[in-house]
Amino acid sequence: MTHEHPPAMNPDKPARVGSRLWRIPKHRWLLGIPIGAIFTFIVGVGFTGGFLGGLKYFETETFCTTCHEMQTPLQQLRQSVHGSNAYGIRATCSDCHVPPEFLPGVLRHIEASMEVWGHLIGKIDTPAKFERHKLEMARAVWRELKANDSAECRRCHSYAAMALDKQGPIAAKRHSTDYLAKTGKTCIDCHKGVAHTLPQGM
Repeated sequence: MTHEHPPAMNPDKPARVGSRLWRIPKHRWLLGIPIGAIFTFIVGVGFTGGFLGGLKYFETETFCTTCHEMQTPLQQLRQSVHGSNAYGIRATCSDCHVPPEFLPGVLRHIEASMEVWGHLIGKIDTPAKFERHKLEMARAVWRELKANDSAECRRCHSYAAMALDKQGPIAAKRHSTDYLAKTGKTCIDCHKGVAHTLPQGM
């Protein structure tokens, strides 16, 4: 009865395997795999950076007020407590009109692109037209803020950080977690007209 011995392990084999992995392939087209992956990565990084940079630019006050009809709400903002106050803290367009979360923010940008049609047909291109449609536009914004629990407001304002003992009794009560949980109210229920004058008919 014969016993077959397993072939002896060649100590150089792991090294040969490693060198084979780094060797230039015989078929030159295989080089396209790593090169393509690197190219895709670079393009992806560039596209992502450009996309995020574009979003940030579209949220600036400079861009928002490019259309001349936005000068009316801009002047209202600058005269409000959100535009001028003792602390020098200013809110800008996107702070109140773009949700802070990424996906809802992108969706809001898409919705805003649809509003370009209103600009093209001159829907609110004069102060008189703006006032005529102001209640309609305000209600649309209020509905959005109510639906997302005033997420834009809470970008800067935090119930948890409020010093209720420094507020008046009514404000302290309405900012308490018990009151909010009981009533289901959110910032916009009580704070309409804090950045723009209230529409006629309110």
